[in-house]
Amino acid sequence: MEHTWFFPPHDGIRLGDLADALGAELADSAHADRVVRSVSPVNRAKDGDLCYILSRKFRAELETSEATAVLCDRALVSLIPAHIVVLVSKRPHTDFARAGELLYPSAMRPEAMTSATASISPAAYVDPAARLEPGVTVEPMAVIGAGAEIGEGSHIGAGAIIGANVKIGRDCTIAAGATVQCALVGNNVIIHPGARIGQDGFGYAPGVKPGMIKIVQIGRVIIQDHVEIGANTTIDRGTMDDTVIGEGTKIDNQVQVGHNVRIGRHCGIVSKVGIAGSTRIGDGVMIGGASGINGHITIGDGVQIAAMSGVVADIPAGEKYGGVPARPMRDFLRDMAEIAMRSSTRVQKKGGNDE
Repeated sequence: MEHTWFFPPHDGIRLGDLADALGAELADSAHADRVVRSVSPVNRAKDGDLCYILSRKFRAELETSEATAVLCDRALVSLIPAHIVVLVSKRPHTDFARAGELLYPSAMRPEAMTSATASISPAAYVDPAARLEPGVTVEPMAVIGAGAEIGEGSHIGAGAIIGANVKIGRDCTIAAGATVQCALVGNNVIIHPGARIGQDGFGYAPGVKPGMIKIVQIGRVIIQDHVEIGANTTIDRGTMDDTVIGEGTKIDNQVQVGHNVRIGRHCGIVSKVGIAGSTRIGDGVMIGGASGINGHITIGDGVQIAAMSGVVADIPAGEKYGGVPARPMRDFLRDMAEIAMRSSTRVQKKGGNDE
């Protein structure tokens, strides 16, 4: 069957040029004119592919790899077979990511769903009171509400909805089917398909009779520059304050951010995380997948939270926590080791009784 390329290989980048662009060093400058066209894991790399390694565990895969070149730390150069060109890097993982951007620039953000050449599709609806700077692209079936403002170079995908009075900065991508309302969005923000930004937060008061009465949600969502928000993630607007996503923060798919949450700069939040309302999260915080964060607590700068943790109380800056309820990582690992030991003991005793 003929292979379908959603992201066709690059025409080619000389290894000498790539090394210069990355600030890496060719172990043998005689290979400067060799060319790479794609990226690949070590185990299935072919001629024209670039790989990277971070440890010695790749030794066996390297022996059978057909990669043209590999990025690695100087300490690992001796592992690389003679048929693979070495680019010596102080940060091979980071440089591999940068090389991927050079080889596949179109994969860095959601692409247009149509090939229409008009900047604003006649099949889109743009309210006459909306203001779009030159160079904005709006795909078919998108809706731009009254008073919305969108900056130069931004792209609004097919079927996306930009609510009334929303402000979107320059060079942003709002992908197909996303909804942005009651929000102020900075520059160079990426919002992936199906994300929901600025809808009601979850707030109710006890009713006079059995049941609950809805509390109005009249705040905003503030998304600062260089933020990326994954597919089907939801970020609720504030109740009377703002929900804030700090500069450079990256949020995975299917994350829920409640009303009035404030997330700091350069955080990483993995899929299925739920953050309850009015939580404060510092700068550089990393939260593992499927973790739950209680409301009205504070998580300090630089905290790391293991996947599937339940955070119920404040965490001081710089700590590593895990488990349910979340506790310092050393305590969590000790508890897990004790549980494993007790389980093993019970199995052994049961086996002895059977005999």
